[in-house]
Amino acid sequence: MAALGWLTPRRRSATARSVLAGEAAAEAARKTSAADDDAALLTGTSEDAPAEPVFPVAGDVRAAAFFDLDNTVMQGAAIFHFGRGLYKRKFFERRELTRFAWQQAWFRLAGVEDPEHMQDARDSALSIVKGHRVSELMSIGEEIYDEYMADRIWPGTRALAQAHLDAGQKVWLVTAAPVETATIIARRLGLTGALGTVAESVGGVYTGRLVGEPLHGPAKAEAVRALAAAEDLDLDRCAAYSDSHNDIPMLSLVGHPYAINPDTKLRKHARARDWRLRDYRTGRKAAKVGIPAAAGVGALAGGTAAAVALHRRRR
Repeated sequence: MAALGWLTPRRRSATARSVLAGEAAAEAARKTSAADDDAALLTGTSEDAPAEPVFPVAGDVRAAAFFDLDNTVMQGAAIFHFGRGLYKRKFFERRELTRFAWQQAWFRLAGVEDPEHMQDARDSALSIVKGHRVSELMSIGEEIYDEYMADRIWPGTRALAQAHLDAGQKVWLVTAAPVETATIIARRLGLTGALGTVAESVGGVYTGRLVGEPLHGPAKAEAVRALAAAEDLDLDRCAAYSDSHNDIPMLSLVGHPYAINPDTKLRKHARARDWRLRDYRTGRKAAKVGIPAAAGVGALAGGTAAAVALHRRRR
């Protein structure tokens, strides 16, 4: 598991780090997908929504779908649900859990990704898994999915993914979450595979460093571009789904971008470009999207009060 990390030499340009992270994610995703090919893709029936041109196009194997994970496919942030599970298993102390909860609330509520906050979160997370075996974290990840994630999947987004599968297309998660965590979620949902942040491991043991940078923002676009080239996909025929304006680079790559449970900036951008929108939230639940993971973690650590107070001041 490789949570958010920042251990790439600073002399590299941001673009170079993004390309490296994207290529590493694409390579890891294809390896995982190849290993799982004998588990056939789901091809059941689905209830199609009316009133739109037929999409996805059945049998178009040069098309695929790319789904962001946090607040697009799943309520809350995968890394913090995973953190709750690791905390329960004594991987780290309450002080670290409180800090993670606050950082998640800050990113989601304030909409600010301050470089110092990001670096601190990445270094902290990587230090937790350093020295642990990849197989150990994968096994624990399966348990944590059942405990904290399975009930948080948005049914509406899941149906969109299933429509692509029913059309015979591949469906990939694309997330800053660790590739191991993302792969578990993709497998449980019957998807093709996952593009995620890749942590370095030697002999099956995490070193505490990343390959490139977290798969975030431009790095996601680079990962999708690399995977599309390797899989011979036509991006103009592909679809991408996300809730965040940070994923505009990825959404802009494809011919069929969707804003799912969009934040304010993405909603504005999508409307200006006539992108399709879907919102599976209602009322106050929509206003508070992004809080469930941090709030759940903070409740354990006693760290939610400040996050809730910040949210109320901003409303």
